[in-house]
Amino acid sequence: MGKKKIYFVSDFHLGIPDYAGSLKREKLLVKWLENIRADAAEIFLMGDIFDFWFEYKTVVPKGFVRLLGKLAEIADTGIPVHLFRGNHDLWAFDYLEKEIGIKLHRKPVIRKIFDKTFYLAHGDGLGPGDRQYKFLKAVFEFQPHQFLFRWLHPDVGAWMGNYFSRRSRLAKMSQSGKEEVSFDKEQEMLFLYAEKKIREYPDIDYFVFGHRHRPVMTKINEKSTLVIIGDWISFFSYGVFDGKTFRIERFQG
Repeated sequence: MGKKKIYFVSDFHLGIPDYAGSLKREKLLVKWLENIRADAAEIFLMGDIFDFWFEYKTVVPKGFVRLLGKLAEIADTGIPVHLFRGNHDLWAFDYLEKEIGIKLHRKPVIRKIFDKTFYLAHGDGLGPGDRQYKFLKAVFEFQPHQFLFRWLHPDVGAWMGNYFSRRSRLAKMSQSGKEEVSFDKEQEMLFLYAEKKIREYPDIDYFVFGHRHRPVMTKINEKSTLVIIGDWISFFSYGVFDGKTFRIERFQG
């Protein structure tokens, strides 16, 4: 079978709710990657692979070796692997690019894939409202703040990050296996964002995002479709584009 499918996946949040739960999902992800590699032309990780990630100059958080090893193995075969930094892995700098061969994206990307045009981004901070998060994101991305955090001992920095991760709403979702994200098209920030962007880029066929956790496909207008990939906490969903149609599927393991 020729390599002709493009895969999209998002929001693993590895590290929560605890080691055992995270490891179970990580092994499932590795199994999924092994299943798709035969016909994958390109793989897009749409953000939040980890629930907490910070790269020091010579240290990265321990763990996740099964997933990182499989991604490196796939990238080594020549299959392009992309990562759009999410709000939980925005402190990914160059380690994943240098060590694994992942192409890191820090801003939305417009790409022609086969004969369709895609607008790709994690989705955090896009659309109207959510000013508190946008302020916090600016604080976290401010380089002097990153420099100061780097001066914390890695054991201290990782403890702080993991402490807050495991007390989060997503950690509780991961523990229970139940999703809590509703979708109202008229109120959804990513739909409103795409609806506005389509006036600037009328040729976009698919807006593809992660971040919002619930898998969604809905028309913006006659030409354009909003796709939210879902997550690997409650849905174990992914997107696949074969050159003609885009589908959201779920991996049963």
